[in-house]
Amino acid sequence: MSKSILLAGLFHESHTFVDEITKAADFEIIEGERMLACSGDSSPLGGFLEFAEREGWKVLPAVDGRALPGGIVEQKALDDWWRRFEEAWKPECDAVFLVLHGAMVSEEFRDVEGEILERIRRLSGGSKPIFGVYDLHANFSKAMSMHADCLVAYREHPHLDARDSSVRAASLLKKCLQSGRPKIHLKQTRILLPPTSTGTADEPMRSLEASARSMEGGKVWSVNVNAGFGFADTPDSGLSFQLATTGTEEEAENLLEQLDKLAESLKPTALGMEKKLSEVIPLLREQAKGLTLLVETADNIGGGAPGDCTSCLRALLEAKIENAAICICDPQAVERLESREEGAAVKISIGGKGSRLDPGPVELQVKILSKAKGRFELQDKQSHLASMSGDFFDMGNCAVVRAAGVTILLTSVKTPPFDLGQWLSQGIDPKEMDVVVVKAAVAHRRAYDPITARSFAVDTPGPCSSNLSRFAYRHLRQGMWPLNS
Repeated sequence: MSKSILLAGLFHESHTFVDEITKAADFEIIEGERMLACSGDSSPLGGFLEFAEREGWKVLPAVDGRALPGGIVEQKALDDWWRRFEEAWKPECDAVFLVLHGAMVSEEFRDVEGEILERIRRLSGGSKPIFGVYDLHANFSKAMSMHADCLVAYREHPHLDARDSSVRAASLLKKCLQSGRPKIHLKQTRILLPPTSTGTADEPMRSLEASARSMEGGKVWSVNVNAGFGFADTPDSGLSFQLATTGTEEEAENLLEQLDKLAESLKPTALGMEKKLSEVIPLLREQAKGLTLLVETADNIGGGAPGDCTSCLRALLEAKIENAAICICDPQAVERLESREEGAAVKISIGGKGSRLDPGPVELQVKILSKAKGRFELQDKQSHLASMSGDFFDMGNCAVVRAAGVTILLTSVKTPPFDLGQWLSQGIDPKEMDVVVVKAAVAHRRAYDPITARSFAVDTPGPCSSNLSRFAYRHLRQGMWPLNS
């Protein structure tokens, strides 16, 4: 007999230290047939739908809401999502499957995912299995562990396995429907990792993920390493581990304790290694055999930063570094250039509007090279960007300008630099540049490492600094390392 699965999604990584509020209008909301049309695309939603089709499941689409990482979410956005979910609720469903992030904060709730899971559990009377997939950077809460049966995290950062993780979660739901429900067990550590220390090719995540994989099998359905999102000030922020099992509580606690001890031993590997910008800029004058990447971690768009900080732009201009490129999100600048012809010289204010930590806008005389729409198809359908948006991304209206040898791509929508299609769609081949600035931490590596000769992560003013002591936390658990070290 075919099973009916109610499907919903809510995806936002909330940076609680930036000034902006993520508005309800910032969320892309899809419902009904539009959700079902995602089947086969590169997103976790598409992965689940394709699995469900193979299994002959009847999918009951509720609502999917996604927004780019940014500030705390306007409460109206969550209220609207829940209203849509309740209206779409089908008491006859056999189970619920959710596509979540795990680090969403609203104006009212520090643990949005825990709140909605509790509501769904209550709505279902506790009778429906609740499964789902979520981002490796989740701040996994006790409420999430109490009100879901099995939630599966991405295993890789950059998140090339987001879709595969959704399929893995769906396969465990199939197992549940055939053999019974597992239980989630959670261990929260006293470790707060900056995003720059969460790449799974490096320590500490490499060893933690390897250990987690060795624990899976038999009664242990899934073991998850949650790197956490260090820019969210919540009681649940930080590195944590959770597993879903049909085994005993003692067995689960023993496995979680092993991971906790391993994490403690790996703390020395978990500190940011950014260099001073003033030390790196002179190195850019030395010719490299290929592209040099300047990684502006403090303006990490994938971590919720505005993508318009100006420190690297200023440094390139002042040092007269030519054949360099940088992307700045500045819709006002793009709008001002709309009425000007390509080839024109224009004096314009660029960037420096989104963070009080930034020095402010840069006044420049620029030449307009091109203007175009910013929708592009992703070059890499397994990229971190695909996990957020599917097969396409829209940067809004764009303009490419040049000043003193520096090419500046101006976008209307902040765009995580996780796919080379961002540049290629605007007629720029990053392989032909000497220097490219990326506003990221780790997730850019899948796209850029194959074309990069050398890379420098630099410490600049901005809301995503790896030095977490710069942030005034008020809600964290006591004794969090490295803040109290």
